[in-house]
Amino acid sequence: MAWTIEIDDQALRQLRKIGHSEAARIRDFLRRRIAILGDPRSTGEALKGSALGEFWRYRVGDYRLICKIEDARLVVLVVAVGHRREVYR
Repeated sequence: MAWTIEIDDQALRQLRKIGHSEAARIRDFLRRRIAILGDPRSTGEALKGSALGEFWRYRVGDYRLICKIEDARLVVLVVAVGHRREVYR
């Protein structure tokens, strides 16, 4: 079962702001490590808290991807991309 990766407009702008090599590394991670999984929850960690419980965090070097997993559509929606010291603010 293959998952589709979608990137939110805000996350796309954030991805364009980081360096080309890091952005390519993140895209490669999404394509080769997340999209092919049977369950994308087997990698990464769930965010904690009542408002953040539906979001998952993936680590790619010093960058973090905040994603929402939509089981009904088999979509992993990337909602934020940022350096680990800034992404959670």
